Amino acid sequence: MSLKQTFLGAAAVLALGAGSALADPAIVFDLGGKFDKSFNEAAYNGAQRWSEETGGDYREVEMQSEAQREQALRRLAESGSNPIVMTGFAFGNVLSEVAPDYPDTTFVIVDSVVDAPNVRSVVFKEHEGSFLVGMMAAMASESGTVGFIGGMDIPLIRKFACGYAQGVLAVNPDANVIANMTGTTPAAWADPVKGSELTQAQIAQGADVVYAAAGATGVGVLQTAADEDILSIGVDSNQNYLHPGEVLTSMLKRVDNAVFDAFTAGADVETGVMVMGLANEGVGYALDEFNAELVSDEMKATVDAAAAAIIAGETEVHDYMSDETCPALSF
Repeated sequence: MSLKQTFLGAAAVLALGAGSALADPAIVFDLGGKFDKSFNEAAYNGAQRWSEETGGDYREVEMQSEAQREQALRRLAESGSNPIVMTGFAFGNVLSEVAPDYPDTTFVIVDSVVDAPNVRSVVFKEHEGSFLVGMMAAMASESGTVGFIGGMDIPLIRKFACGYAQGVLAVNPDANVIANMTGTTPAAWADPVKGSELTQAQIAQGADVVYAAAGATGVGVLQTAADEDILSIGVDSNQNYLHPGEVLTSMLKRVDNAVFDAFTAGADVETGVMVMGLANEGVGYALDEFNAELVSDEMKATVDAAAAAIIAGETEVHDYMSDETCPALSF
């Protein structure tokens, strides 16, 4: 699109053109880049879908450092972008400071809750989707040992891991779930080499299915799993296509829908907290031509029945972030 601009630093952000429409929406991607094949890319796909369907233009920022978070939000707000969407919990503190300074701008943050009258906070029930792919992992595993590799060790990623472990144990109470995190800093989202090393270590411990919730780091997990001929599970975006016949499924986190809905609503997007789970198709699992032969009819029926039970309130999946405990896994 002719008006869409990518801003990689302070000077570029300053170069916002006066000819752009005052109410163009904007999106700021978290570290790892918009083509991380996972979380950021899901957000990008939502923005692109909106642009293609409406013919509208949007602005985007790919950050290169933590220092750019506040700067990017302020520059976009001052240039008239509205709404401004940002991906990632790490924007939370910054947005709490920025939002009050621009009361006529609506901000949308994914994966964090910011209590301000001009902010929509979008959060997901990742534990529900992870429970379903955990069930699939247990049904596909021949060794009875499955793995989880997270990115940055934060409560949100433990939420993925905990839901996954609960799903595994719901199918096989005797299963062994190995969980590792890549690191404790934002660099953990973009370290495929470390992801590969952790995968190798889990394989050495008997894991034959590994679930990655680690942003771009997960690319290394899925690659190594394919190289070693074990199954993997993707996350956020549908990653089944990356290694056809080797990726059991992907836990879908519909960040694309969150961005598309915000862009569609425009400056009038409803603020407050928006929760996306199984009941409103905010999370789920991917089934397509790339994994169809891996997912049996029995597996699909079992998982779909579990999803229906969760939606109906008959099955409860513990949310790690509710009390920072997990009944199915020790961290």
